[in-house]
Amino acid sequence: MITVFSQSLRRWKWQIVGWGSVLLVITLYLMWLYKPMLEQQAQLKNLLDAYGKEMLAFFGGAVDLFSPAGYLNFGFFSYIPVVVGILALLLGAGLVAADEEKGTLDLILAHPIPRTALFWGRWLALAVALGAVLLLTWLGFALGLPLSGLDTTVGELLLPHISLFSVLILFAALALFLSLVLPSRTLAASVTAALLVASYVVTSLASVNDKLAPINNLSPLKYYQGGNAVDGLNWGYLLGTLAAALIFTLLAWLLFLRRDIRVSGEHGWTLSWRWAAKKG
Repeated sequence: MITVFSQSLRRWKWQIVGWGSVLLVITLYLMWLYKPMLEQQAQLKNLLDAYGKEMLAFFGGAVDLFSPAGYLNFGFFSYIPVVVGILALLLGAGLVAADEEKGTLDLILAHPIPRTALFWGRWLALAVALGAVLLLTWLGFALGLPLSGLDTTVGELLLPHISLFSVLILFAALALFLSLVLPSRTLAASVTAALLVASYVVTSLASVNDKLAPINNLSPLKYYQGGNAVDGLNWGYLLGTLAAALIFTLLAWLLFLRRDIRVSGEHGWTLSWRWAAKKG
């Protein structure tokens, strides 16, 4: 399993470097921007009031933009699950289905590599890859903190990343599960992306529309704390999200153990009525 883990990490090294370095620069700039923003506090408050709470709902709802939690949520953590979620769901959907569609998975399993070792080695590498991207993101915040004047600590800045990691690992697990159920990894990634965007929209609008509360209870992003986590993690939300991710991962593992590996290409939809007609 260690060999599979290290090989998978090497395969994803440029994704880690690319995503992580871009997010590091963005967060460093965001921290630098806080102090000049405070100097224009009165003008910005008038501008935000003009937008209205419906507009602000997509950036964390009605929060104090000039507090650490409000600023971090508005400027970065409110929308970043959708951005980095793209990476998570692509890695999850292609964890085993990519090699299967290329026709190399059966060759890999022809070697003395147990399916369990292959699955969990790659899954652990995926989790470490996402963690490494978020670590580089946190590094940007940490480097920019002395320049910002933001009233928080580097340790508190790590807490929103933990909440973000739980959401990313959940959608990665969902994409992995769907890749073993649906005909192709492309379809699995597309369905997961649609669910991610729908979750984002529902949770954002639920902060200004109470009628969406029942639907929002089913939205994974309701349990994502974002920048508000600098004031402390909600361990119930965090553990619940991780538990859901574990369930999808275990289901995917069981499906993979019982899977008939195809030589190459995508699966097709099985239409029993067509099969019955041909048989007759």
